[in-house]
Amino acid sequence: MQIAVDAMGTDAHPIPDVAGAVMAAREVAVKLVGDEHRIKAELAKHVTKGLPIEIIPAAEVISMDDKPSVILKGKPQSSMHLGMQLIKDRHADAFVTMGNTGAAHAIAMLGILKRIAGVKRPALSVIFKIQNKPIIFLDVGANADVRPDWMVQFALMGSIYAQQALELPSPRIALLSNGKEEGKGSDLIRLTSEMLTQSSLNFVGNVEPMDIFYPQVDVVVSDGFVGNILLKTFEASTRYLGSLIREEVTRTWIGKFGGLLLRPALARVRTRIDTGEIGGAPLLGVNGVVIIGHGGSNANAVKNAILQARKAAQGRIVDRIAEQITLIPADKGD
Repeated sequence: MQIAVDAMGTDAHPIPDVAGAVMAAREVAVKLVGDEHRIKAELAKHVTKGLPIEIIPAAEVISMDDKPSVILKGKPQSSMHLGMQLIKDRHADAFVTMGNTGAAHAIAMLGILKRIAGVKRPALSVIFKIQNKPIIFLDVGANADVRPDWMVQFALMGSIYAQQALELPSPRIALLSNGKEEGKGSDLIRLTSEMLTQSSLNFVGNVEPMDIFYPQVDVVVSDGFVGNILLKTFEASTRYLGSLIREEVTRTWIGKFGGLLLRPALARVRTRIDTGEIGGAPLLGVNGVVIIGHGGSNANAVKNAILQARKAAQGRIVDRIAEQITLIPADKGD
């Protein structure tokens, strides 16, 4: 098993990227793709003797400000391009990046890997650990305007991933809506609900945003516009809550003393809501395992993303999607 890692992905690259790869290399072989000189300099700071780490030089770096429409042909020697090319050439089983999400999506879908046959649109996902269990949300940004059959495909791909990589035997699928009741939601939600009800998937109905913190489901499906708003609201809310707690704890000496007593509990809470504990989530529907994480990831998050990629590759996610995607009926107009 070989996992290609974008060493130039995080905001602080290549420091967390290399450190996380070294941690993961104790369990799986890693290929670090990026600036060879900088990667070697970082590796020199770690004990790497005997670890299966290989450097793949890449002359170019995709920044967070680069537009996906430009980088497709503008930076062909980037660490993202070369990392995904390793998958296509079968020199790696998966690719992990903490870099520009839009660029990763564009390179995978339009540039190098392409869509799995039968997949209408790939879906971006995110995995949150809520109540100590993983829940996969998709789409969270790749497709703002969708059709019901695309949504059903998202549900299928999310279910396969939950089953094979998150080890959930019969994933419960729900549609994100403004009400649990049957018939609630937009035309898109109602039509998708009808199709999911008729499918062989374990569809359990609609779920409201307030319910995801007390989860009775494993896969939450939405269009990319709604999913992206949910994702950003969730992340902003947790940051805001954390800043409020720090502000109040440090306001008085009693608060500071209480904060010392609460520190272990607060650390456990932070761990439970930290997306770095999962590390990254898959871009589903392309011909290869691509795991995308957050630019602000630390070494632990990079390590976890690499191990997540290994699970996805071992679960033959791409093959299973290709086998089952044709079972989803398509709109005649598509």
